[in-house]
Amino acid sequence: MFQIDQYAYTNRLLKVHPGEKMAFAIITMIICLISQSLAVMLAAIALMAAAVIRAGIPLRVYIKLITVPALFLILAVGAVAVSISGQGEGYLWGIALGKFYIGVSPSNLYLAVLLFCRSLGAISCLYFLSLTTPMVEIISILRKLKVPSLFIELMGLIYRFIFVLVETAESIYTSQSSRLGYRNLKTGYSSLGALVGNLLISSYRRSEILFTALSSRGYTGELRVLETKYIVSGKNILAILAIDVLLVLLSLAEMSGGGLIGRIYN
Repeated sequence: MFQIDQYAYTNRLLKVHPGEKMAFAIITMIICLISQSLAVMLAAIALMAAAVIRAGIPLRVYIKLITVPALFLILAVGAVAVSISGQGEGYLWGIALGKFYIGVSPSNLYLAVLLFCRSLGAISCLYFLSLTTPMVEIISILRKLKVPSLFIELMGLIYRFIFVLVETAESIYTSQSSRLGYRNLKTGYSSLGALVGNLLISSYRRSEILFTALSSRGYTGELRVLETKYIVSGKNILAILAIDVLLVLLSLAEMSGGGLIGRIYN
């Protein structure tokens, strides 16, 4: 079981209605994606971090998880921050390469920071949902929302097959390591190639076995599991509405005031 999946089944918010958690995550994510306010994005990141900690998930674990996408985002927005121009004026930092200048301008830096915070805010919302809500409950809510059954079943099968892939890869890697398959760089690359090739074949065979097992148990294209009964909390709904309304008001106030970074530069 993955660490994220383990926390989803053992956190303090497990008994909270999954629809409430999904609504909080999705609505906040939409506000974060639509808003042009940096303050709203930072507030969304802080809110989700606080909610995850409230669920009993260690802060160091959450920081470790959020660091991975944050590093990829830094590399992605770095290209946005850097611009090339024929004039060297207006750069916060730049170097000359012949007749051209490569540097970072205030407008590009603002756009890069905005993209980074918006993406990280959306990711933090999804992390909150995945760390506090089991996939079975998410699929149950999607089914109640009348999401097409084909999408739901593909989602469920892909999720279950991830564990099959990981288990198969770990078995192959353990077997290769016991035969010194990674003793140096050359053999490591060779073993890695063999692992990927064998993983494809083994996974295909495991998928056939899984489908045969499902068919023998009456699988007709739809997986049904017992659903836990939850009580909708009016207090939680009011809290979600209050938080998201405050985020919308903060966004409107920031837009009318020129934005946080805009005031800093001015």
